[in-house]
Amino acid sequence: MSVDVQLRFGSEAITEYSKANQEPAWFLEKRLAGLKAAGELPLPALEKTKIDKWNTAGFDPFQTTAKIASANELSDLVKGQIDVDSVKNLVVQKNASAVFQAVTDELKAKGVIFTTLADALQNHGELVQKYMYQVVAPDEHKLSALHAAVVNGGVFLYVPKNVEVDVPLQAVYEVAGDQALLCPHVLIVAEANSKVTYVDTFVSGEGKDMVANSIVEVFVGAGASVQVASVRSLSAEVHDYSFRRATVDRDGKMEWILGEMNDGNTVANNTTILKGTGSNALTKSISVGTGSQRQNLTSQVQHIGTHSESDMVSKAVMTGEAVSILNGITKIEKGAEKANGVQAENILMLSDKARGDANPILLIDEDDVKAGHAASVGRVSEESIYYLMSRGISRQDAERLIILGFLDPVVSEIPVEEVRNKLRQALERKLG
Repeated sequence: MSVDVQLRFGSEAITEYSKANQEPAWFLEKRLAGLKAAGELPLPALEKTKIDKWNTAGFDPFQTTAKIASANELSDLVKGQIDVDSVKNLVVQKNASAVFQAVTDELKAKGVIFTTLADALQNHGELVQKYMYQVVAPDEHKLSALHAAVVNGGVFLYVPKNVEVDVPLQAVYEVAGDQALLCPHVLIVAEANSKVTYVDTFVSGEGKDMVANSIVEVFVGAGASVQVASVRSLSAEVHDYSFRRATVDRDGKMEWILGEMNDGNTVANNTTILKGTGSNALTKSISVGTGSQRQNLTSQVQHIGTHSESDMVSKAVMTGEAVSILNGITKIEKGAEKANGVQAENILMLSDKARGDANPILLIDEDDVKAGHAASVGRVSEESIYYLMSRGISRQDAERLIILGFLDPVVSEIPVEEVRNKLRQALERKLG
């Protein structure tokens, strides 16, 4: 059976979509190479999680939607993620269409490029080609190959040398409709001594058998600082696969703030490569598992540069019959002298039928380093509940307050108020 039939789409559909979007020839070549590789490569090997029966390719990749002229015309679902009365720098994508974009003149005057991937391929093609797929290769596994074949949107963010962007730049991604696909590629390039914050949210409307397959690539220049915050609140009808990776040059800093609030099965891999001397990575993530949900969430840092530092904190709350695998991997390469890598994975269990595995892993090939890890899987402290109940708080409210306090050190770091509030609402919803 051919690859085209297996995947419900083929080279003709991909070529037609590419030409309709006026993509450069090299990008179409990447697409067709990805299609071929998708028929040959295995799915990614995941710790304690099998995804061979998950929906990875059963989708219609190019469902499009008309553009709109005003933020007031956005769906209520999307408007709930933004400040409609003060839209400044925003990209909104629904399925395979960028439906809305707003960029201030002030941002443009600084030489910052914040635009859709489709626009960047047309107007900044050489710059995109220089960086795209340099840290997440299309031939790593079947999911990355599929992504390369049917990528249907995303964002390109470029910050010139010595430019600091004071306000967060935001994107909202919506998937809706039967067999719909959301497949954005986010490419962030921060030149030397620049600074920027990018925030995105993933939401879903009505539909069945939906898939999200996203990739984020970040390039942090010498002395630059990049903060990426992402909140995903996709329904149980969406299988979500996300691969985020950053490479950090000398004295650069990469910070990830991640909220995995999906109701459906989720795979997320978040990796930072500390290449330069004195480079730094900070990763904070939270997740809540409910129902029969399955999650496999990996945070990883690779130390290559000397005097590099990393800190990873992952927190999860498990209810129902949900299963969550939290993997923390600190890899210190030979020659990365004076590196310092620490990590902690903490899981709070609210059900006897839920399962949470915290897997801290240290891989050290250098002697002159510091490294540490901590992991815990436990229940809400009865002493803490009793203390709050003695102040007149019901047991249910006491448990909720303890759980929210457990997760709030990450929630409070979200740099956009609307997104932060929505994350808190998602927590309230998932925790009942």
